[in-house]
Order: sequence, then C-alpha cells, then structure tokens
Amino acid sequence: MTGQEAEAWLAGLINVERLPDRRRARFSLQPVKRLLGELGNPEDGLRILHIAGSKGKGSTALYAEALLRGAGLSVGTFTSPHLESWVERFRIDGAPVDGVKLGAAVARLRPIVEKLRLEPDAPSFFDATTAAALLLFAEARVDVAILEVGLGGRLDSTNVVEPAVSCITSIELEHTEILGTTLAAIAGEKAGIAKPGVPLVMGRLHEEAEAVVRSRCEKVGAPWVALGGEIEIEVEEEAGPCVAVRVRDGELQVRARLGAPGAHQASNAAIALACVLRLGVVPVERLAALAPQVLEALRLPARIEILGERPWVVVDAAHTAASAQALGAALARLPHRQGRFVLSVSTGKDLPAIAQAVLPFADLCLATRAEPVRSMPAEALAAALRTLAPQIEVRAVDDPRDALELARAETAPDDLLCATGSIYLAGIARAVYAGNAS
Repeated sequence: MTGQEAEAWLAGLINVERLPDRRRARFSLQPVKRLLGELGNPEDGLRILHIAGSKGKGSTALYAEALLRGAGLSVGTFTSPHLESWVERFRIDGAPVDGVKLGAAVARLRPIVEKLRLEPDAPSFFDATTAAALLLFAEARVDVAILEVGLGGRLDSTNVVEPAVSCITSIELEHTEILGTTLAAIAGEKAGIAKPGVPLVMGRLHEEAEAVVRSRCEKVGAPWVALGGEIEIEVEEEAGPCVAVRVRDGELQVRARLGAPGAHQASNAAIALACVLRLGVVPVERLAALAPQVLEALRLPARIEILGERPWVVVDAAHTAASAQALGAALARLPHRQGRFVLSVSTGKDLPAIAQAVLPFADLCLATRAEPVRSMPAEALAAALRTLAPQIEVRAVDDPRDALELARAETAPDDLLCATGSIYLAGIARAVYAGNAS
C-alpha cells in the first residue's frame, strides 16, 4: 500500500463514521484492545508519556519530544489532527513518517479493521490511527513514545496503554455534548488516564477540576505534581512576542528563552520538563544543561507561528476563546501599521469570543470556508463578523486559498497578516505562505 492509498483509507474511515446511522457513543475500550491484540500488542514494551488536556497537549508533546531528542533518545510522537498531511500525526525522531512506512503499517491494519468492522462493536477511526502509531513506534524501537489524547481521556483510544508518566495540561469547557457540561464532569473524563503507581503531571487547573483529578489519583494510587505547586514557574516578559521562563521542579532548575511566541507556552514547556524528568531516562543534570538551547530552538507549527517579519505573517490554529486570547496577547507585541486577517471558524465555535480577542488588530478581515463540512459558510461568517466588528472592513471569499492570496496582496511591509480561527485554515495557510502550495 502506498502512502496515498493509506491516507485515502484512513480518510474513508472518517467519512463512514460521519454517516448518521454509524454515530454512536463510546462505552468501551474493548474494540481498540481487540485490534491491538490481533496485531500482537505492539504497545507492550514501549515507554510511554500519555498527555491529555483541553489545550496545550500538542505543544507539550512537541516540547517533550524536543527535550528527549536533545538528550540523544529516539522518540515517537502521535498527535492529532494534522495540518497538511496525514503523516504529520506520526512522528519519529522529530520528523513525520514517510508514506512508505505509513502505507506498510496501514496495510497490516486494514484487513483486521475491516474484519472487525463487520461486528457491532467495531474499531473506530481513532482506534485505527492509534494502532498505526503504536505499530510504527514499536517497529522503530523508539526509546520513548509520546501519545496525545484525541478526546477526553477515559474512553479515548490511547487509554489502552500502560504509560510511564501521565499528564493533564489544562481543563476547559469543551466538547460538552460528549464530555459533560461542567468542569468537574470533563475533569472526570480526563482524569481517567491516571493509572496505579504512574506519576501524573498537572497544569494549572481550576479548583473544581483539580479536586476531581486529585481524587482520582488518590483512588488509583497515582502520585501527582502540579504546576504552581511542586513545579514552580516564573514568566519573565521580554521584548517581542517570546518570553523567558524560570522553572524549578525539585532538583531541576532551568531558565530559558522560548522560541515559540506566547506567554502561555511557558506553562507547556514547564509541564514538558516535569514529564521528561519523571520518565527517568535523562539525568537531572543533563536535562538542566540541554533545556535552554532546546526550548529556544523549538518552533511550533500553527501555534502563533511567525512565517515572516516584514510584513509580520502569523498563522495560528486558535479556535477557542482561550487560544484566541493567547493569540491576541501575542499580536499586541508585534508592532504594525494595519492588520489583514483571514478567518475561518467551524460551526458551533464561540465566534464572538474569537472575534473579540483578535479583530481589534484587524483593519480588513476576509471570511472564508476552510473545510466544506465543518466550517461556517463564508457569507454567513462575514455577516456575523460585520455585526461583531462593525469598525472593520469584512469581505467574504469562498475559496480559502483565494482569500489567503488576496490578503497577502493587500499587505504592506509594515503591516500584519494573520490567518486564524481553525486548524483547517492554518494547514492551508502554512502551505500558501511558506511558498509550497500545490
């Protein structure tokens, strides 16, 4: 199977699960356990870092990957969704797997998945991608595998593993139709990744959510540490969009300037340091020595990603109130004359909060539809934005590539050009603005 055939088959699983008669609640991890059993349980023997959270889990995974690789270790990293290509979900030693390797893994999966999908309790798309990741990492014999939870935690496909360290970066009201309508309910789902005897690293959580996570840890016997408690962090603001951070975690003391913009990345970096420390594969002295250089060198794709400075070209996948506010705080630190924005937002997202956070920096906003099913139609988005931000010019441009090119054409060297509002738009914008659009 070629890489393109593998990607087409995986995409087909999503399309099948979107059909109304195939939608169902997830009540058990048994389907993914059966799938992995048929594959010989490739997860056995892997040293795993398991990361959940409403926001920040992908960035934390990439920080941990960079720190481990800086120490000379081989690392497999499974994250979702992808920005431009399916292979981005499966990283080995800092790079997406090539299509040949993905094709080989999917070729092993496909007959088993298709056999099991004839049964009522069939493997899902996420079961298949999780199994593919574990196959790839086992075959590569990585020293550490980093798994990002897709949704929730307790019943997420990744929760079949026995990790060496667990992590919950943050907890917000999200996917309330699935995870619950309160912070406590959502925390209960995410806390489901806690395992007996496995240390759990927590970010700064709301008191209500933290109480639930701590209770779960006590119940299963998982030792925990928390940012702002055992893990001390101090953010030092500096000129420009990036910050310096001081972290102290027991004997580990690190001061570093982050290469990724946004003060919120300080928490993700500190959490990653705590996770790597507890994996026990990098001596504390070695970790302290390598961390400053690694953290400054790391750039995070589509996370307030700066692709140019004259003009400022910023691509960000912000699609929640919190992530949009983080983007707005970073944009405030970029001196510019006018702001040209391209915005696409999925149906059901908090559009008023997103607009309130980022449109104060805009003089022109091109509303577009980055994904034909999930994104708001361009005209509907534009009409809403005209009401929310009557002080700026808003135009509707159906094709996202056309919108991105038009915005770039109208941006002067001392302006700001920003594409945001959805992961789908961020992926297209990275291709267009990096000059490698197909």
